[in-house]
Amino acid sequence: MPRPWLNVLAKVVPVPLGLLLSGALVWGATNADWSGTSSNSGNTWTAGSLGVANDSKVPMFRVKDMRPGDTGSNCIKIKSNADFPTALKLYSDSPNWPSNFQSFIDLKIEVGSGGDAGNCHGFTPHRTAFDSTLDEFIALHTDFRTGVGPWTLPGRPPNSLSFRFAWKFSPSAPDGSQGEATNEASFTWEARERSDSPK
Repeated sequence: MPRPWLNVLAKVVPVPLGLLLSGALVWGATNADWSGTSSNSGNTWTAGSLGVANDSKVPMFRVKDMRPGDTGSNCIKIKSNADFPTALKLYSDSPNWPSNFQSFIDLKIEVGSGGDAGNCHGFTPHRTAFDSTLDEFIALHTDFRTGVGPWTLPGRPPNSLSFRFAWKFSPSAPDGSQGEATNEASFTWEARERSDSPK
């Protein structure tokens, strides 16, 4: 004997099943967008360096038994390994000296090329950096701000400049200067990045 409720069930069930299937297809389509990527790996950042050295392992001058009119000179080469353009200056961080004996020592400093520590052979002067007395240099040029210069050293090492120091013991040094000695003098070269260097 036919069962009418089976016919009804057969006609009703396929409708919601079809809706479920079509909904699943729509969900799958909205989550299947195509995509592509491109990467660039291995990136690092390393700071540049700025170092200054000279080619002398001993003091430029150890002068003894000077007499009025005596002269002498020595050279030194300053090398920079900076990766960018720098401004180089020269000064002294020696303390002010108590006596005026140093005023009888004339000092001329030239900057140029060629020559080495202990040997000025081949030195070619480009300009005079200082020409006065030793005590004036010590008193006036005490740090980077007041130092003589600047001289530009380009980037891409090695870069170098040569300096010739020439001294003369004044012929007018008085009798009272006999046996006198200066305190130790130091000369300092400092390089800083140029403010107009390209970044």
